[in-house]
Amino acid sequence: SILATDAQMASWNTQGLPSDRISGENGAIMTNSERWCLIIDPQMQGIVWIRKKEEDNKLQITRMGQKKMLQIFELSIDHGASVLIENMGEGIDAVLQPVIARNTLRRGSKKMIKLGDKEINYSPNFRLFMQTKLSNPHYPPEIQAECTLINFTVTEAGLEDQLLFLVVVLERPDLARTKSQLIQQQNEFKVKLAELEALLLEKLANAEGDILDDADLIIGLEDAKKTSDDVKEKAVIAQETQARIDETMEFYRPAGSRGALFFFLMMDLAKCHSFYKFSLDSFVVVVTRAINSISLRKPKEVPVEEAPPAEGEEGAPAEEEAAEPDEDDDEEEEAPPEEAEPEEEEEEIIELTGKELTQRVVKLSETITMFGFNYTRRGLFDTHKLTVASLLMFRLLQRQGKIDKDEMRMLVMAPVDPNAPPVPENVRDMVSDMMWSQLRSVENVEAFKKCGSLTSNMESDSLGWKRWYAAEKAEAEDLPRSFRDLSSFHRLMLLRIMRPDRLGSALTEFVHQELGTDYIDQPPFDMEETYAESSNFSPFFFVLFPGSDPTPMIEGLAKKLGKTSANGGFVNISMGQGQEDVAITALKTGAEVGNWVYLANIHLMQAWLKDLERCLEIVDETSVPEFRVFLSSEPPSASGVAPEVACMLETIPEPILQKCIKVSDEAPQDLKSNLRRAFSKFSPDLIDECAKPKEFKACLFALCFFHALVLGRRRFGPQGYSRNYPFNDGDLTISGSVLKNYLNAYENVPWPDLRYMFGDIMYGGHITDPWDRRCTNAYLQHLIVPDLLANMNLAPGSSVFKSPDASKLGYAQYQKYIEEKFPGEAPQMFGLHSNAEIGYLTNQGNSIFGAVAKLSGGGGGGGGGGDIGASAAMITNLLATLPLELDMFEIRGRIDGLTPYVIVSLQESERMNVLLAEIKRSLLELELGISGALNVTDMMEALADDLQTNKVNAGWEKRAYPSLKPLSNWFADLILRVGQLKEWTDALSLLKSLWVAGFFNPMSFLTAVMQVNARATMQPLDFQVVRIFVTNARETKDLPDVPAQGVYIHGFYMEGAGWEEGKGDEEGYITDSKIKDLHPEMPIINAFAILDSEMSWENMYNCPIFVTAVRGATFVLAVNVRMDADDFELRWILAGAAFLLSDDSA
Repeated sequence: SILATDAQMASWNTQGLPSDRISGENGAIMTNSERWCLIIDPQMQGIVWIRKKEEDNKLQITRMGQKKMLQIFELSIDHGASVLIENMGEGIDAVLQPVIARNTLRRGSKKMIKLGDKEINYSPNFRLFMQTKLSNPHYPPEIQAECTLINFTVTEAGLEDQLLFLVVVLERPDLARTKSQLIQQQNEFKVKLAELEALLLEKLANAEGDILDDADLIIGLEDAKKTSDDVKEKAVIAQETQARIDETMEFYRPAGSRGALFFFLMMDLAKCHSFYKFSLDSFVVVVTRAINSISLRKPKEVPVEEAPPAEGEEGAPAEEEAAEPDEDDDEEEEAPPEEAEPEEEEEEIIELTGKELTQRVVKLSETITMFGFNYTRRGLFDTHKLTVASLLMFRLLQRQGKIDKDEMRMLVMAPVDPNAPPVPENVRDMVSDMMWSQLRSVENVEAFKKCGSLTSNMESDSLGWKRWYAAEKAEAEDLPRSFRDLSSFHRLMLLRIMRPDRLGSALTEFVHQELGTDYIDQPPFDMEETYAESSNFSPFFFVLFPGSDPTPMIEGLAKKLGKTSANGGFVNISMGQGQEDVAITALKTGAEVGNWVYLANIHLMQAWLKDLERCLEIVDETSVPEFRVFLSSEPPSASGVAPEVACMLETIPEPILQKCIKVSDEAPQDLKSNLRRAFSKFSPDLIDECAKPKEFKACLFALCFFHALVLGRRRFGPQGYSRNYPFNDGDLTISGSVLKNYLNAYENVPWPDLRYMFGDIMYGGHITDPWDRRCTNAYLQHLIVPDLLANMNLAPGSSVFKSPDASKLGYAQYQKYIEEKFPGEAPQMFGLHSNAEIGYLTNQGNSIFGAVAKLSGGGGGGGGGGDIGASAAMITNLLATLPLELDMFEIRGRIDGLTPYVIVSLQESERMNVLLAEIKRSLLELELGISGALNVTDMMEALADDLQTNKVNAGWEKRAYPSLKPLSNWFADLILRVGQLKEWTDALSLLKSLWVAGFFNPMSFLTAVMQVNARATMQPLDFQVVRIFVTNARETKDLPDVPAQGVYIHGFYMEGAGWEEGKGDEEGYITDSKIKDLHPEMPIINAFAILDSEMSWENMYNCPIFVTAVRGATFVLAVNVRMDADDFELRWILAGAAFLLSDDSA
């Protein structure tokens, strides 16, 4: 009311500004701001209003970089017109800086402004508006300082009102029409009253002499008063009518609320992947289609369409009837009301009340949700489909009050109790320290309190809990008696902590129960059905995956509808250098004549995509209804960048993604599907071209199986491959051609040459990690061997899939063999242990809740931070337990000689002090920010959010060591590391056994071991290697005081295998791990240095050591690990066996 009157706001609403409070505030700010406004307008609601509002001010619309942009500014500034810069990026042309900053000059009595090399007369009526469609732009400080940034992004409450009106328009058009008329009338009343008030004031101000003697003035005042009373009376009647309509419309609000909830869920998905961008306009189309699919309105068009054929059934009379058109035509033209009657019948509504209306609104809500989910799911990657379905379910249950927000946060974050007591001995083999502290937090949830103390019950009924914990499908098993009545939601909390590998199955079943089968079971992609939802304004956007090509589907549908390359109706352009103008021309021509245009691989044309975006906007204005555009692109990726980071790279402009119908049709990724698809890449003709068909068929089938193995192995994460290598069909087909050429060129099959070509060149060309290369070559050492021709087992860890007899099978028989003889998929088919599947499923479950936590910042999701004050208690706790920095001055004063071990202890202590100082500084700074003594910065907010979400802060990680632990475990681990350094520097001599995993740089200590031996033996350091002997001791008290050579170290875990301890003083050996024991802890190890010439690898596995389960860049070194006498190294290479220096779950 201070910045704008009711009349002004009513006028803005008439011009297209949404009527919600936020939009009204934005309008008031924009009209009163002294600085030029830059509006963030991803839903295009602000720009619609500006165009209507400024049309009387000779509004000129331009864009950054447009050819005539400067001319438009020169004329507009001079003549006092308004200028709108639409669809801005994140930068502003430097030539416009004086205009943005309003840097005017005085030339006599005139005000001028410099634009480029010209000085232009500056009209006071000039106005500048800037608009961007980017939802989260980052502008430089000078732009933010000179402009007023206004966020026109729709709010959930505002969208709920808009969707409510849309639902009513489609369900009760009579109410909507009356409502619109009343709103228009009310706005006119407000404007009229304001005009009358202004008129009265003007007459009174201009009156001369005694007012009572001015008869004309008195009559004018009386007329104005009469008009005002009349308007007020009508306004009261209109308000009463509107109140009754609003009361009826409120029954439909749950449907509008559901639509708003789902749209904001869609908007949040951009935090998961850069391709997940959606527009409000597209969503409104989806909602409209959903409501129309169950509409109660029955258009009566059939009789009108059937009338002409009935009259023309008799051939000759039809012409006679056609010969008398004049009178009939005139009558039809003179009777437009008869044409309006069908519209009235079409809008005839069955008014629902009571229970029927409630059921109808529920059905509307469910239909809107289902249509929105199908629209969204079609563009989701397979890895995100269950995540989105689960997130939707959780938000709906929270909105309905079935899930408490705090309980949802408990499920998502799984916080730990910092004061948890030690784990009882009788459950220690079931739960770790971290799991126990998490269970202590969960037992405070009301549902668990009703069942008794959770941890006490576990201790007293340990057998019952162990039975449930050991079940293959724990999510379907009954809990021990006291907790048997827990709801599915609260059972998820237990699975989240104790059996995260079953979370995927549990969530699938929970979604099935709450939302229905349709949210889990997705039908195959239907091109025709998707086409029916499209229009000439909505391009298709296909995501390209290995083994999935949309071209045949598009061409097939185009041919069915008469659009072919032969008749010019279908244009297929594979984008690359030189194709830019060809594509633009095809789009412009296609829009005019109704062609279909397919632009493939647009991700290869990064610099050109802005031109494509503009072209699509232009052709929208002139395109005919038959016109369609199809785009395809690979997902974003970057060499050496983690997938979770690469997926957020902005490779496709946001406006293109927003308007497109996205299709993510991934090919099945199971082993059988990969093998079937790989073999289909070769034709029978290729086999006929080889001089050795038997050898060629056998090797080709093994090559296809190898291709399926390396593709499928990636899903097991770092234990499979430390990086997500882009193996593709090109690698396979080229390898097949190389195989044929080699067999034709050599008399005997060159097995070593083939293994080298495939493993080190074709597929190895993608591989950057030497341990991944070793694994790939191990598959080839198993597959590409002479036994391939003798019915050998193809699967490394299974004996149920053998190489068929190539002399008896042809191409078709090989295909049949795949379909009929391929066994059920299991980790053993890849040479991995069953625990690899558990690890994969555990990571999947954790990633789902990681994504839920990331997306829970809006739309009513659970969890999330926002209030930095909520972290105050944790700051106090952390500062109280944070160890003191090591006194380096005092330590150095006690040093007698700088031995290699002493140098390592000093280096580690200095690095630890840097980390401790940063932790203390940042926590104290945040504490001051919370108290108001300091301004809160982005880094403070990030730290507060990390503290609330149990995540290690990025500033701490930068100065720390590699770790995947959550904050609570990471901090406890930090205290232990400081404790070891304190003990080591106090003694300034080697401890009995050193926790080598507690170092910033474990390799520096192992190098010191080699350096000490090199000095003792007077041999070069370059000739030294580390050899280990795994003792049978697990406690330092069981060790002799000093090892015979080298040092004792501990803190190692085995992944991909287990350890069988030796008898007496004999060394144990590597063996299969126990089920569910993913990272068994190793006994204490004696590490010592020897000359590399003395190193024996007989019956030894060359085992890599990594700091964390991420592997890759956390590699330390490789050591010898003893194998059983009849064991072989290939087995453990394929199992991904490695030492880890930390157990991330502990």
